[in-house]
Formats: sequence, C-alpha cells, structure tokens
Amino acid sequence: MSDIQIVKVDQGGVNARILAKESKADFRRIEAASVKMPTRFTSAEGKRFFVRLFNTLQLNTHFISVIARTRLDHDDIAKVEATIRAQLDAVNESLNSAIDGAEALFKAHGITSVATYDTVALDVEVGVLSSSGRRFLEVLGKLDQLMPLLQTLEIHEVITAQAVDIQRAALKRQVRDVANGARNFAIGLRRRMNAMGARQGVVDDGGQAEPTLGPDAVANPRVPAQESLPEPGVSATEPELVSVVETADVSEPD
Repeated sequence: MSDIQIVKVDQGGVNARILAKESKADFRRIEAASVKMPTRFTSAEGKRFFVRLFNTLQLNTHFISVIARTRLDHDDIAKVEATIRAQLDAVNESLNSAIDGAEALFKAHGITSVATYDTVALDVEVGVLSSSGRRFLEVLGKLDQLMPLLQTLEIHEVITAQAVDIQRAALKRQVRDVANGARNFAIGLRRRMNAMGARQGVVDDGGQAEPTLGPDAVANPRVPAQESLPEPGVSATEPELVSVVETADVSEPD
C-alpha cells in the first residue's frame, strides 16, 4: 500500500526564505585560514540565529583579535577577548543546565521520544576562523538541541507554554547578547583607531594622510581616543546586527 500524504510538508522552502532575508557577510578581505566544520540545524531558532549572528560575530571577533591588535594596546585587546569568552562560557553553562533539566523531566515523566521537525534541516559546512567562532557555533548547536526538548515537554503538559516562552526568550537573549557585545566592542575599538590615526597623522606608503571614515559612518574619527569601551550588549528590541566591518577596512595587516 502506497503512503497517503494528508498534509503538505516543507521541501526546503523554509530554509530558502530564511537565507534570502539575511544579508551575506563579506569575507573577501579576510585572509585567515579556517577549519571547515559540518553543521546541522533543525529548529527555527537555531537556523535563524545561525544565519543572523554567526558570521557577524566571526567578522567582529576577527577585527578585534587581528586588525585592532595591530594598532592598539595588546592588554586592552586581551581584556575584550576575555570578556567575550566569559559571555560565551556563561551562556554555554545556562544552555547545559537547561538541557540537563529537560532531560531530567523526560526521565521523571517517562517520556522516551523527542518532538521532531517536518521542515528540512539546514545542513551547511562552516568555516570557523577562531576559538570564539568555534565556541559560539557550539552555543548555537546547544540552543538548537534544546528547542525540541522544550516543545516536547509542553506537548506532554509537563511545563506550560508560558514557561517555555519565558525560558526560550531568556536563553535567546543571552545568545544574542554575545554577538551584540562583540559588535559593540569592535565599534569602540574602530573609533579609537580612527581617533589615534587622526591625532598622529598616519600616512600611507604614498605619503598621503590615511583617510578616516566620514561622520555618518559607524566609526566616527572625532570620538576621543580616551573613550571607554562599550558595554557588551544592546537593547533587546534591536531587530538585527550590522557588522562593524561593513563600513571599515578589514584587510589583513601586512
């Protein structure tokens, strides 16, 4: 007897829509080597956060660790990197705790199977540039792992839909704050670099003063060099991230 299909199921259209809505990160000036890692996301949250946040974080952490380090004090860069790592460790711990808690509820209530998605999984090979990128990819993978566990517990009425929404929103905010924090730090460092270049009259190989970004750009050369680094994290109502390197020269240092 042939299978009878009573509902229409996704054939990849969901992934196409997710990818089409997001601007492509420009890696053409990044000359660093990367480790290629096969990655798979099944949940809506995992797919969207990967597409929206991962490459932006990679570009901004590369700018912090490689580009900014060529001009700014290495101790300042190390402090920024340590802050980003601490954020990654904190959200990783939160996700591990949530997964362990969900699995304990599965066992306590005799639940043996996890809800699955009828949409096609997003399978991609990712070029990981740094340890920060690798850690963030792991965080996204754990977020993706947790989502169907929470959905299963809600279906079986072990936890309420409201409780699921609260936990999901809190964890997504933590993940988003890591990428937002890296973006903020990169913007602050770019401003300090531009201010330093404006004061010192940096010249290029042709003897001309190095151009600074215009006042409408993300990096404003008129910001004093003594400006403190921004706090990691921005308003949770901000719709999406814009990588600092979209308006800055991120060519590898000679």
